[in-house]
Amino acid sequence: MNKKFTSRVIKAIFLECVMLIVTITAIGGAVIAHNEFKSTAYTGTKTENEVTSTKSDKIENTTFTIPASTTTTQPTVNEDYEYAYAGFNPQIIDPNVNISKILLNTDYILPDNYKPVLAEAVEGSDVELDARVAPYYQAMYDAAAKEEILLTPYSGYRSLERQKTNFEARISQYMDEGMDKKEATIEAAKVIMLPGSSEHNAGLAMDICSVSDSFENTKEFEWLSENAYKYGFILRYPKDEAKQKITGVVYEPWHYRFVGVEAAKEITQRGITLEEYLGKAKV
Repeated sequence: MNKKFTSRVIKAIFLECVMLIVTITAIGGAVIAHNEFKSTAYTGTKTENEVTSTKSDKIENTTFTIPASTTTTQPTVNEDYEYAYAGFNPQIIDPNVNISKILLNTDYILPDNYKPVLAEAVEGSDVELDARVAPYYQAMYDAAAKEEILLTPYSGYRSLERQKTNFEARISQYMDEGMDKKEATIEAAKVIMLPGSSEHNAGLAMDICSVSDSFENTKEFEWLSENAYKYGFILRYPKDEAKQKITGVVYEPWHYRFVGVEAAKEITQRGITLEEYLGKAKV
C-alpha cells in the first residue's frame, strides 16, 4: 500500500471524527437550553420587562375609589371671571328688586354694563345717585342744613369703568410694594370693591364730605350716627373688627348706603350689618 495515500486517508478520517463530535456537542447543548427555557416558562418566571408590563396592565384596568372620608369638595371657580385667579367667584345679582334686598360685595356683583337711572343727589350738584335714592338724600341734606350741618355729597354713582380703573391702580400699588398679583388683588378688595360689586356702581351709596378716617371726629359724622337711619341710610362698613370680618371691608365712616327707612331703622337699632340683616353673613 502507498504510504502517502494511507496517511491522507487516516488524516481525513480523523478530521471527520472531530467534526462529528463538535456537531453532536452543539446539538446536545441546544436541546438542554431548550428544555431549560420550557421549564422556566411554565413555572411563571418572567423577565423584568414582562413584570413591568403586567403591573402597568393591572393599573390601567383597575378602578380606584377614594373613601368618602378623604374626599374634599373644592369651590367652583368661574374661570372666565377676571379676578378668579385671586379666588373671587361672585354671583351676578338681579338689580330689579327691592333696594333693601340688594347686596353687593365680593360674593355678589351687578350685571355687566348695568347703569341705574340717575338724578342729582342734591339740587345743583354734579354728584348723582339712583333716582329712587336721590330724594331721600336731598331730604337728609336739608334736615342737616337746618342744624348748620353740611352733608356735602362727595362721591355718589361711579361707573363700572371708573371702578375698574381705581381697583387696578390699587393692585399695581401693592405689587410695587412687593406683593405678588394674587396677594395684591386680595388686599385691594379690602379697600376698593371689585368692579360691579361696589354700591357706588349701583348708585345706592354716598361718600359724605370726604374719604378720610378723620371724618369720624366731625359734627357731620355725629349727626349722621344719630339721624341717617331716619332717611333710609346706614353706615355700611362699621369700625368694629368683628363686623369688618363680615363685610370684608375696612372701616369707612364716610360711606352711607341707602336701604330704605324700615330696613335702616332695624339695622341701626340692632347694630348689625346688611349681610346679617339679609341672612348672608359668612362668619
